[in-house]
Amino acid sequence: MSRLLCLIVLSLGLMQTATADENTDRMSAYLTHKFGLAKDKARQISDAVQSAASKYSLPPALLLAIISIESRFKEKAKGANGATGLMQVVPQAHRGLLRNVKDLTEPTANIDVGSAILYGYMRSANGDMNAALKSYGGSKAYAQKVSLRVEDFAAVAAPQDASQHPDAQADTCEADRCAAPVYWANAFTMPAINAARVSGAASASASGGLPAASR
Repeated sequence: MSRLLCLIVLSLGLMQTATADENTDRMSAYLTHKFGLAKDKARQISDAVQSAASKYSLPPALLLAIISIESRFKEKAKGANGATGLMQVVPQAHRGLLRNVKDLTEPTANIDVGSAILYGYMRSANGDMNAALKSYGGSKAYAQKVSLRVEDFAAVAAPQDASQHPDAQADTCEADRCAAPVYWANAFTMPAINAARVSGAASASASGGLPAASR
């Protein structure tokens, strides 16, 4: 019986891996087509987004929307107050999250840190993602802009169980834009991983000398 259970668990793991690979392939192809990224770079960013989304329980489409607004997928992008990389992380505001980061322009590191910051703001806002986005970008308008931009990525970066959700319908697309699934805004949970560290770092940066919106 235990051998059968092991085989079932292994089969489920392989199915989940295959689904994740399909999502990454679809995401990579979209980034190459829409933003002109090289295939290997698109794959690297897609892998990093999938990893961070899983680690912090954030929808991949949300992370992609933020990256598109912050840097338009230019990993060397620089902004105000030293904002760096794909998610425009401000090193001075989040030193606690950068202790082990050697190169903040490296996509995997940047996306992980940016996601951790957003996750910290979300915890501080008791799970209110609109409030978290306002803190991340500095305004209500920014939060609304991200929410709208999510629509552009919903079809290529849907959660793995999206096909089983009643709101996930392929025929909602019009004029090369798909309506954002209703479920994405309520897809945020509070994973235990690094919760205290991330929340503490976000709270510290929000209450320090820099404004809360400093990514």
